[in-house]
Amino acid sequence: MTEEIITIDKLVHGGQAMGTLADGRRVFVWNALPGETVRVQLTKSKNKLAEGIATEIIKPSPERETPRDEAYLSTSPWQIMSFSTENAQKQAILTETMQREHVNYDAEIPMLAGENQWQYRNKMEYSFWADDYGLHLALFNRGSHGKRIVPGSSIAMPAVDETANKMLEVLNKHAIRGSQLKTVVVRANQAGETVAALFVKDESFPELPELSEICSGVAVYYSNPKSPASVMTKELYVFGDIKLTDQLLGTEIEYDVNSFFQVNLEIFTQALTAIKKAVSSHPYVDMYSGVGTIGLALGGAAVLVESDMHNTEMARVNSKGTSAVVVQATAETALDHITATDYLVVDPPRAGLHAKVVERILQIKPPVIVYLSCNPITQARDLTLLQQGYRITSVTGYNFFPRTPHIESLAILQLIK
Repeated sequence: MTEEIITIDKLVHGGQAMGTLADGRRVFVWNALPGETVRVQLTKSKNKLAEGIATEIIKPSPERETPRDEAYLSTSPWQIMSFSTENAQKQAILTETMQREHVNYDAEIPMLAGENQWQYRNKMEYSFWADDYGLHLALFNRGSHGKRIVPGSSIAMPAVDETANKMLEVLNKHAIRGSQLKTVVVRANQAGETVAALFVKDESFPELPELSEICSGVAVYYSNPKSPASVMTKELYVFGDIKLTDQLLGTEIEYDVNSFFQVNLEIFTQALTAIKKAVSSHPYVDMYSGVGTIGLALGGAAVLVESDMHNTEMARVNSKGTSAVVVQATAETALDHITATDYLVVDPPRAGLHAKVVERILQIKPPVIVYLSCNPITQARDLTLLQQGYRITSVTGYNFFPRTPHIESLAILQLIK
């Protein structure tokens, strides 16, 4: 592969560092920091740009730190910098994103972080690697289809990695082959209780009673080999209870191993507190509501709109005894629930708001919009459209995923009257 020595200009959205090759092309590089001179091994090369990984740090940044994990590029590639630098870089990237998309917001955008930069993730998904010594937990090398053996991850809660390794012991005891397996998903609540889902490629996968002893509940799913890793085709068997419970702002929220739940509750609670303040006691609609982590924790009169079946089932369980109404539908097919009287809370996937949702908002004009996003680029795109009828009163960044480049941002919008 081609190698070249370059100087790094800055970090960009997505987590890579950017520099310029000798031929003038921009190159996006993992394992590099602004101001560093690095030797880059190119992994992709196109006419106008290239991608690569820094294999040698010739002139390191004073902000560079030694990563905790050997496989840090696979799960948390920003282990290479101090936590204060990480937060400053995320703040700069978020601010630049809003400015580039011409979002009308001139105030400083803060980047809020929790105390825990390690061992915060309550969910991990591991693949498997098999060799002459048996099965091992594995992760994919960034930018490739190759895997590497790992003992766990420094950003995972200890209980998560402990359960994953116990699962590994059982599989090795029964001489399960790597060709039979896809991935294992492990989740933990704040009390340290864990549940797991094992996705296998063998529809006749044997029942292993010892799996019932590794955590509170284990589900084993057959997953079509042609489908993505953690997609269930058929449930083979379940031991115990695969549901967990956590508290958010004093409200108990139940979720199972398959449903969506925030991975960093410490910092999510900060965002949730800000959302509750913005909504106050006003009736609201919670679009893309998941299991109700936002809508039900806020209390009050709410309509929860969610498309995923697993999430909807849990939302109905969580809403019992409340006035909340749960609607299973995609946001773009539930437009009638966006009204001119109710506030609107949205937490869409990375693709952002559906165009029909934006169109409906601008037509019906809810008084207040609360927009939590896991992708500032699509959020900025949507804010630019929404500012035709709304004033953006605040934008706040949250470091939900320390040691990774991911940024969560919260925007509050008020109708212009």
